[in-house]
Amino acid sequence: MAKSLTLNTGAKIPVIGFGTGTALYGKDATQLVRLALDTGITHFDGAQMYNNEDTLGAGIKASGKPRGELFVTTKLNVLAPGESVKDSLKASLVKLGLEYVDLFLIHDPTKAKGDLAKWWVGMEEVYREGLAKAIGVSNFKVEDLNVVLESGTVVPAANQIEFHPYVWKAAEPLINLCKEQGIAIESYGGLSPIVRAPGGPLDPVIAAIRERLEETSGAPVSTGQVLTKWIFQKGAVAVTTSSKAERIQEFLAVENLPDLTSKEIDAIEEAGSKLHKRVFMRHVFGE
Repeated sequence: MAKSLTLNTGAKIPVIGFGTGTALYGKDATQLVRLALDTGITHFDGAQMYNNEDTLGAGIKASGKPRGELFVTTKLNVLAPGESVKDSLKASLVKLGLEYVDLFLIHDPTKAKGDLAKWWVGMEEVYREGLAKAIGVSNFKVEDLNVVLESGTVVPAANQIEFHPYVWKAAEPLINLCKEQGIAIESYGGLSPIVRAPGGPLDPVIAAIRERLEETSGAPVSTGQVLTKWIFQKGAVAVTTSSKAERIQEFLAVENLPDLTSKEIDAIEEAGSKLHKRVFMRHVFGE
C-alpha cells in the first residue's frame, strides 16, 4: 500500500497515483485500471479531457474494491454556454459511476478565458456540497494561483503540474508559493528526463545515484525509481502510468528504497538546471 500525504482538508492522498491520460488518452482504460488495482494502486487520476472517465469507472466497478479504499481525481475541462461547474462534475460522476470524487481540479487555467475567479466559485460550491471531497488546480502558474487565492474562500488542496528536474528551476517560485499556502504538489511527467529527453546533463548523475542505491539496498534499482524518489523527497505526489504490472510494482517499491542524500538531491537539481525541457501544457507557460 503506497503511503499518503495529508491535504489541507485533512484527507489523505496516496503518494502514487495511476494516471489515465497520456498513453490512455481517449482510450479504454478498463483493463489497465483493473491491473493497477490488482497490483496495489488505490489512487486514480482521471480527467474530462482524457475522454475515458466511463472506462475508469468501469475498471473501478469491475474490481469490486470498496469506495472508501480508493482515491479518485477528475478534472474540469471546459464549460459549455450556460453550464455550471456543478453540472459538469455531475456529468463526470455519472460516467465514473461514483457519488463523489476525492479531488476535483481545474485542468487548464487558459480554458477559463478570464473567468477563473468565477470558475473557482463553482468549485467551492461542489466542495461544500460534498460532490468533491477536495478541490484544486492543475497547470497553474503563480499568477493563476494568486487569482484563486485572492478571490476565493477555499485554498486549493493541490496543484498538479509537470514536475521533474528539467523544470525544477522554472517551477521553484510556484513550489514555494504552494508550500506557503499549504497546497500539495502533484507531479505528472516525472520520468520525462529519461523518457522524453534522454542524453541530457541529468543522465550521468542519475546513473551514479542508481549504482549507489543498488549497492546500499542490495537489489536492482531503475533510473525511473531514482527520479520518483527525488519527487517524493521534494514532498510531491507522483502520478504515473504503465501497462505492465512489474513497472507498477517498481513504482510502489520506491518508498522502500534508501533516501537520496542531500548531496545527491543537490546534484540532481544542479544538472537539471542546465536544461529546461517542458513537454506538456507549454501554451499555459508561454513556451
